[in-house]
Amino acid sequence: MPITAILFDLDGTLTDPKPGITRSIQYALSELGYPSPAVDELLWCIGPPLQQSFATLLDTSDKVLINRAVTLYRDRYATIGLFENALYPQILETLETIRAAGYQTLIATSKPHVYALRIVEHFKLATLFDGVYGSELDGTRSEKDTLIAYILKTEQLAPENTVMTGDRQHDMIGAKRNQMGAIGITYGYGTVEELIRHGADGLAHSPAEIPKALLECDRFSMTSGSPLLNTN
Repeated sequence: MPITAILFDLDGTLTDPKPGITRSIQYALSELGYPSPAVDELLWCIGPPLQQSFATLLDTSDKVLINRAVTLYRDRYATIGLFENALYPQILETLETIRAAGYQTLIATSKPHVYALRIVEHFKLATLFDGVYGSELDGTRSEKDTLIAYILKTEQLAPENTVMTGDRQHDMIGAKRNQMGAIGITYGYGTVEELIRHGADGLAHSPAEIPKALLECDRFSMTSGSPLLNTN
């Protein structure tokens, strides 16, 4: 079945959020009296739900402590960190190409919806997307498979006509649990090995390669087991 709709992850796929996310994590840990890892030691936190990352960073399952860390993170992120962010080169041109080809485009991010909307507005991306979907501040729909299922139902999209594009294993797993194709983004914060291991049907090594990957998705069945792209 031809691909007609594309779900895009936000962090690590459309924008590079490294400064804002890592500095806000460092701030939260510092405020709680915990040591703050160096920025490059926090890159794994870009993509997964925030509650999971803080549970690991704090080495705890104490929901009160985790929620306190999330609150402190958001105190900084909502006012400063949100804008310590940049569009990846070629993203605007790539989205314009995809839209001109007639695809329906939607954002699917574990980031809270209210923050995702502000980022979309900040970078003037609203006209390039048919919808922006994220989690709620209480963590509802922060898991990618749940979020994707919600989008499919809300937008009345058929899984076989839809593909998820993202840079982390959560994007690949979420797509596969919803019987969808998945394109792994290698210029973000996941590794090629991580993306392939968790079900990527193809890879895009730059934003400019995403349209090519989508054409390959239209040409071959997502369930055939054949690689969609040359990943060398």
